[in-house]
Amino acid sequence: MTLTYVVRRLGHLAARMWRIQTVSVLCLATTWDGGRVEAASAVCISSVNYCAELTPTPEFYDATAVLELDPVPSPFDVAVTQDGRPRYRVAISIAGLTKYSNDSIAPTYVAWMTTLDLDSVVKLGVVRSGRTTLGEITRDRFRILISAEPSASTPTRTGRLVLRGTSPSTRLVAHRDAISPQSAVAMMATTPGMVMPGMQPDVAPFLPAEPAGGPPLVPAGPREIKRLHSGDTLTLSAMLVRRTVAGRIFTAYAYNGQIPGPLIDVTQGAQIVVQFRNATDMPSAVHWHGIRLDSASDGAVGISQAAVPPGGTFTYHVRFPDAGLFWYHSHEREDIQQPLGLYGNIIVRPRDLRPAPVNSEQILAIGDMLLADSAPVPFGATAPTHVLMGRFGNVMLVNGVSGFESTASRGAVVRYYLTNVSNARVMNLSFGAAPMKLVAAGAGDFTREQWVRSIVIAPAERYVVDVRFPDTGTVTLTNRVQALDHLTGALYPEIDSVATVHMAPERAAPDRAAHFATLASDAAASADIERYRRDFGRPPDKILSLHIRADHLPAAMSAMLGGASVPVEWNDGMGAMNGMTTANDITWVLRDSATGKENMDIDWRFRQGDVIKVRIYNDPTGLHAMDHPIHLHGQRMLVLSRNGIPNPYLAWIDTALIPAGQVVDVLLDLSNPGRWMLHCHIAEHRGAQMMMMLDVTPRRSRESHAGF
Repeated sequence: MTLTYVVRRLGHLAARMWRIQTVSVLCLATTWDGGRVEAASAVCISSVNYCAELTPTPEFYDATAVLELDPVPSPFDVAVTQDGRPRYRVAISIAGLTKYSNDSIAPTYVAWMTTLDLDSVVKLGVVRSGRTTLGEITRDRFRILISAEPSASTPTRTGRLVLRGTSPSTRLVAHRDAISPQSAVAMMATTPGMVMPGMQPDVAPFLPAEPAGGPPLVPAGPREIKRLHSGDTLTLSAMLVRRTVAGRIFTAYAYNGQIPGPLIDVTQGAQIVVQFRNATDMPSAVHWHGIRLDSASDGAVGISQAAVPPGGTFTYHVRFPDAGLFWYHSHEREDIQQPLGLYGNIIVRPRDLRPAPVNSEQILAIGDMLLADSAPVPFGATAPTHVLMGRFGNVMLVNGVSGFESTASRGAVVRYYLTNVSNARVMNLSFGAAPMKLVAAGAGDFTREQWVRSIVIAPAERYVVDVRFPDTGTVTLTNRVQALDHLTGALYPEIDSVATVHMAPERAAPDRAAHFATLASDAAASADIERYRRDFGRPPDKILSLHIRADHLPAAMSAMLGGASVPVEWNDGMGAMNGMTTANDITWVLRDSATGKENMDIDWRFRQGDVIKVRIYNDPTGLHAMDHPIHLHGQRMLVLSRNGIPNPYLAWIDTALIPAGQVVDVLLDLSNPGRWMLHCHIAEHRGAQMMMMLDVTPRRSRESHAGF
């Protein structure tokens, strides 16, 4: 290594640090243009989970390069393989390339991908000055090598090394090196309910208890189907029940004694009355998730109503303007009440209902529960626990039970209505090798059906998918992800068996195979979305950024949490540390980039009928950045792009997952007047203040309105 090289590299590092300090602030506000900021170093700050700078060798000390991992367009928030490996499109931006001084012919520069141990090499392709796109990869961690080769056809690397670097997720290996052996032993105590020695949650534990002196609690039962018509009244009681999950018997909550609560089956345009009674031991309220109803009946405590005290009642007037799959759940201390049983589904059938081209349908509410030896791991009495990452369960549930089983006829096509009712877990679901056709998101049909290998579904999201089953055997619904061990920084495959489908002896009739093999387009959905296309390309009206602020964490814990994270936390890789964090220790932050206001201090005001483009940036540089499913009450929205890559899979939604390090453009159709909450749907994050309010004032009566 020459002295000239050392001096020049020090100069480059100093210049890079200056660019980082200057550009990183701008990235949060206005410099993102078409998905890429203007300077390469800015890309690595704003998208630290999606890019890495490559380092030149001494002979090429003037060269600079950035590896970028662009999101692969997907009908879901994140593109992964069936076994949970991330899908990225690789691009490399290079400047300052020079040829060898003793070469008479300029070399060809070739990019190679190899494992961290350099034990296998894959040729990616030729790269040049400027930006070169090299195709899709599905590796979690890898190295990039760029070499100077005699020709583009070189099958193996023989030329001199020019640039090298590692994938962004490799930074997590620093966790292993930063943790002392003593801390490692403590952090390995991840048995449910255990905490790090000397580090306890700063709130008293809470679990509901059976009232003393009264009659025994009734066991929770399966849900009933309530087919309701316009003008009908539903009585909905939140009550204490005795519940059994994975062999544990404990006190829980249920609507009408059912887990999930009653399935509400109505026709688009219907209006019903719900008489709610709170017979639990906690204040409660019911939120009608995804329904564009009147704001007075939205169930958002502190915005549209006060919490209903134990023994109290509230009347909800619920109208259903949109066909789709929706759900209802507690919206007061939902970190406790939702996992203990206060949730249920809503199917809104289209006005022009035509028979679905399937043999049967299943409505599945999929979640998880964190259990200790005899009961759920206690919750926080006065504030949520598990606030760092959210409360991940260790037992998977379908419709409130573990080990869910069902039966399908041989060769049947079954339409599944899927809802993620977990507090924090993002799932990657598949029915073995059975083919799947994606039909709709929760709030609307896709403009065209899509073949999918798995369904990525974040908390509060819903999808409708058709599955064609084989003639024989058993099919297992699995959740397959790449789990993260924060102690070692290692990624490893994790497979959860969620449910089992047995093939019945009889063959499905009629045979739906021919129709299943066709991907249909939805002209009505396309026409509806097309009316908003003129707003897709304009600059954002609002910019919202997502952050974390630690208030009272021990210094040792803060040090262990520092550094880059991963775009999506598929599992709780630091159970002991996560369990001790409460809403007294951590604040999750929504920040208006224009005003600097945060959370409930944000004051967004619009008029009914406004179409607003919002850019959401999930800052990956904080204490422990992670993904956030952002939910907007009472309205609908479209995801337009992710990191500047246009989204071709359009459907109306009300909840969108924002991975750490991503910039996501969404379009809000503010057709419903009232005061509405926007918040992270990880229950513990909302409990740690990650929520805001926006006002939509009614239009004048003589104005036309393209919404309902």
